[in-house]
Amino acid sequence: QVQLVESGGGVVQAGGSLRLACTASGSVFAVPTMGWYRQAPGTERELVATINNEGATDYGGSVRGRFTISRGNGVNTVWLQMNSLSREDTATYYCYADYQSGRTSKEMPAWGQGTLVTVSS
Repeated sequence: QVQLVESGGGVVQAGGSLRLACTASGSVFAVPTMGWYRQAPGTERELVATINNEGATDYGGSVRGRFTISRGNGVNTVWLQMNSLSREDTATYYCYADYQSGRTSKEMPAWGQGTLVTVSS
């Protein structure tokens, strides 16, 4: 079982920046992919960004060019640098990970509890 612990949410003015962090811990052999999704009230959860253990990234269209995802070498921590924030970025941000509990185990999904980001005008 893996636990994902998020930090860094809060309130920021439009045009400002925030940095989110998420660390995976527990009985983990490998965490091939980590990332972030977000969900605003009344909407579906959407992709923000993912990064695999080779550094390949993927971004949702609405954040490309403003957000940057990064990952520590040899550590199961992922950061999301969010710049030029707008009110449309207001949402609960969820850390996501695909993990393996053992060398031959299947990859399983895990989600964090979510951290709220509020962008004020």
